[in-house]
Amino acid sequence: MRKRVISILATTMMGVSVMSQGEESGLSLDLKGAVEYAIANNKNLMNARQELVKSDKSVWEAISQGLPQVDAVLDYMTYFNYELQFEFGVTEDFEFTQEMINDAATRTLSEFPGVTAQDLYNHSAGNYYDGVLQSNMPPATIQMSDQLTAKLQVAQLIFSGQYIVGIQTARLAKIISRQSLENSEANTKESVVNAYYLVLITESSLDMVRQNLDNLELILGQTKKMYETGMAEAIDVDQFRITVNQLENSMKSLERNLELNYNMLRFTLGIPAGTDINLSDDLDGLFEGMEPAGLLLEDFQKESNITYRILSSQAEISKKLWKIEEWNFGPTISGFYNYNFKLRTTNFDMTPNHLAGFAVNMPIFSSGMRAAKTTQARIDYEIAERDAEILGDRLELQNRQMKYNLQSSLENYYTQKENVSVARRVLDSYRMKYQQGMASSMDVTQSNSNYLEAISSYLQAIFEVMNAKIQLEKLMNNLSSL
Repeated sequence: MRKRVISILATTMMGVSVMSQGEESGLSLDLKGAVEYAIANNKNLMNARQELVKSDKSVWEAISQGLPQVDAVLDYMTYFNYELQFEFGVTEDFEFTQEMINDAATRTLSEFPGVTAQDLYNHSAGNYYDGVLQSNMPPATIQMSDQLTAKLQVAQLIFSGQYIVGIQTARLAKIISRQSLENSEANTKESVVNAYYLVLITESSLDMVRQNLDNLELILGQTKKMYETGMAEAIDVDQFRITVNQLENSMKSLERNLELNYNMLRFTLGIPAGTDINLSDDLDGLFEGMEPAGLLLEDFQKESNITYRILSSQAEISKKLWKIEEWNFGPTISGFYNYNFKLRTTNFDMTPNHLAGFAVNMPIFSSGMRAAKTTQARIDYEIAERDAEILGDRLELQNRQMKYNLQSSLENYYTQKENVSVARRVLDSYRMKYQQGMASSMDVTQSNSNYLEAISSYLQAIFEVMNAKIQLEKLMNNLSSL
């Protein structure tokens, strides 16, 4: 993870230096450089990397719940000088009056006729005579002064099956976040390659239309002179004028599409819309270096597909959630220790300075609620596992279909490439014949339209081969080679 972050930062710094140069000369990128730049600067990928950091912290959050928890508390309380009264006990300076003693003796002798006065003074503590004397005492009072206490509380989870499985689940969630980042990177690479090729294909189309337009304008000028000398008809001039106008409209439309495709590329790269970009790779060179036919011979392993790996990890999380529900039947043991440091206290304080203990929570009966939740969690796991199997079967079919698509697109590419050569020869032939008066303007314009259509089909075939190749590479998780 650390090496990966360093690599991303290095690539980002490279992108910053390129941008600083780009302020004067624009941003020049080949396809590989564009992919690396997007990996470092694409905003969606930045969010995905932050999600990975969050998942890493969530793992520690799960672990820390079972580690010692220490809290410090400062409590202050005022009783507004409240006086607490007790009906027993007296203050040290209290003395019984003779009247109180006589009253207690009289009441005792009247209650117990056989008791003599001498017996009263030979009594044991707690007899009726003492009770009478106590009833004559005034109540004792304690003034409740303000209280200030500093507490140190320490709690420790001793055992919990849910805690152990929860840590495992958090770690699996981190794995899914890492896999999601990898999937986002693959999607970004795909988007960059598509946008890069679209720009190159649009530029090639625009160049072809411009060249064709220049040639037709030259023929139009020649046809006008031939018409002025009576060697051509007005319909020939009109025919070429219509074709020139159509090409001019096509050129303007392609220029707008080119700017749109550049903006798509800028957005994927994560740069402002107004930044100048120069694509240093050319279409023919890129296509020759693709070597798409080699993919047709590669074996497909579903375990390498990032989507399958994500779904398998989600199935594992469902399994852990099932285990957590099973642990709802098990005990949870925790312990605690409190230390109270009394900075200021009242005269009546029954709170000890040290407290320690432990608690055991053992579920006994929940009317089937825990069993029902456990069954639901088990079913969720079985469904998730089956979904992964279904995806694996679907990926096998996609592998076969994508290889068929790549094979068909390659065959179509070779056909369209030959068609361009043939259409070019036909167009050149009709141009020469027209100049010699052996072909009509309709023949030239029709052959020119066929040539432009052949070029369009050829460029479309290149894009289809590229798209089929990158789709197959993404399925096999081979985009890292870009």
